[in-house]
Amino acid sequence: MVHAQFDPAARQALSAAAVEAKVRKDLSWQQIADVTGLSVAFVTAAVLGQHPLPEAAAQAVAGLLGLDDDAAMLLQTIPTRGSVSGGIPTDPTIYRFHEMLQVYGTTLKALVHEQFGDGIISAINFRLDVKKVADPEGGERAVITLDGKYLPTKPF
Repeated sequence: MVHAQFDPAARQALSAAAVEAKVRKDLSWQQIADVTGLSVAFVTAAVLGQHPLPEAAAQAVAGLLGLDDDAAMLLQTIPTRGSVSGGIPTDPTIYRFHEMLQVYGTTLKALVHEQFGDGIISAINFRLDVKKVADPEGGERAVITLDGKYLPTKPF
């Protein structure tokens, strides 16, 4: 049976324990995702409390991290989503994403509506990818792909 979490505290505590185990075992997010057969972005988000994992994946993650059966069960519950509390984020990395949306949010909205019409880009039917690439001018660049299904607004 599918169950939902309504108090984010349990998932936050589990996330903290999972990250502690990840660090203690010196594992990468990719290594954790590899035991599930799911994408690294989805598994990372799930372990950080933003998605439920399928039963087999939850058990595999819990086993790899040395977490108990209760943790494996909790990893399967539908969480209360939203990892950034209200207000402007203070973490520099998260703040830069906030800044990007402050600067380019209206541009993205204008381009999406011009190309697709009135609607939204789904964060549920969604894929995320992060890649590090060389910058031709020196250093490195982050290439972040947000791939969401377009859902048109329907008159009723």
